[in-house]
Amino acid sequence: MMKFYLFILLFFSTIGFAQVQDSIPAIERTVDVDDPKYREDQIYFGITHSILTNKPDGYKPNSFSTGISFGFLRDFPVNKRRNVAIAPGVGIAFYNLRNNLSVSEDGLSYYVDSNYNKNVQNLTYLEIPIEFRWRTSTMESHKFWRIYAGVKYSYLLRDVSKYDGPFGKYDVKSNPDYNKNIIGAYISAGFNTWNIYAYYGFNPIFKKDVFVDKKSLNFFNVGLMFYIL
Repeated sequence: MMKFYLFILLFFSTIGFAQVQDSIPAIERTVDVDDPKYREDQIYFGITHSILTNKPDGYKPNSFSTGISFGFLRDFPVNKRRNVAIAPGVGIAFYNLRNNLSVSEDGLSYYVDSNYNKNVQNLTYLEIPIEFRWRTSTMESHKFWRIYAGVKYSYLLRDVSKYDGPFGKYDVKSNPDYNKNIIGAYISAGFNTWNIYAYYGFNPIFKKDVFVDKKSLNFFNVGLMFYIL
């Protein structure tokens, strides 16, 4: 799975580098043919780090919790200049959460474990975003400032908790304690290729009655977002 992440990252980084190179010349035109009905940024790719909030007692992250997301957004400009738009879409997100919160092999209990070789939760979500877009785009150039803000619905497609430590080595799949449905808000802002990104999930990752202290972890993701026509 990590090899797949690295391949995707290198692929989009190469595209991004090419676009940055294109922005070096003084000539602003980047489009050969004028299109008065142009659309922008209809494919997205993001890489994030999950800083989880609403943490149970004793919870600690371990290394980076990486997220990879990609998908398609249909751009619908709503004004004559076409620099304001609405964009609904669909995509997939993969999260690799590394921490000291372990689940038992039977999936019935949780404990904080600081003595382990591997403890990670791999989560895959179907995403349905809709965003409001403002940008300084023109039909002659793809180089512009943007601020995109939106909400998205995430549905859990697959979950696997992997543990290797004093209690054995095992995987727990399809854990019913995970919240299947998450709604959150996000914002993405930047120029040309590079855009900073932040997302917060209103619904917790786990169901609220799973942990004794009733805390159940919420996504707070920060990272970079890349857009392609």
